[in-house]
Amino acid sequence: MNRILIAEDEARIASFVEKGLRANGFVTAVVGDGMAAYDLASTGGFDLLILDIGLPLSDGFTVLRRLRGAMVTIPVIILTARDSVSDTVAGLEGGADDYIAKPFAFEELLARVRLRLRADRTPEVTVLRVSDLSLDLRTRRAYVGDRAVDLSTREFALAEIFCRHPDQVLTREQLLSHVWGFDFDPGSNVVDVYVRYLRRKIGADRIETVRGTGYRMRVA
Repeated sequence: MNRILIAEDEARIASFVEKGLRANGFVTAVVGDGMAAYDLASTGGFDLLILDIGLPLSDGFTVLRRLRGAMVTIPVIILTARDSVSDTVAGLEGGADDYIAKPFAFEELLARVRLRLRADRTPEVTVLRVSDLSLDLRTRRAYVGDRAVDLSTREFALAEIFCRHPDQVLTREQLLSHVWGFDFDPGSNVVDVYVRYLRRKIGADRIETVRGTGYRMRVA
């Protein structure tokens, strides 16, 4: 089981990333300043570092330079509000493996985390199956039996989280954060709208409403 260190001083974003990664089977730890990020990342106890640039005590660029200067090879994904070309280049040339600008969708971060952890691991699952529903994660195509189903990007992401957690109740907040990113409106009814779209395409009985909580994908 992979251990991921999250270095982020904005509590809301750190909590959002941590909850999402844990829901997908990762072990996580969170630190809120650059000195702590360097200390923990250099122990060898983590498989990947998600690193904010605007950290107190020591900024992300400094943490990255220190890690690489100490020959610490942990994969690093920079996560920052700085999205200029010069900042991106500085991060990558400084030894980062990837760079994601805020705001971001969790599905994108998760895909990049999995990509960076793929080396020296068993092959990543590329097709998810629940009963006769299958999702091909490489081609982003969905099938019900032998019938191809045309899903939008959001519909596919929603179907993916259901298929990764079959027969598990997922709250609207979990679905919002996974599919729509950390900058979501908790009062929005967009989840209910997209569940309705998804039901029309893959079968109304496949996704069960759990009153007062959220939704669950039933396993036949």
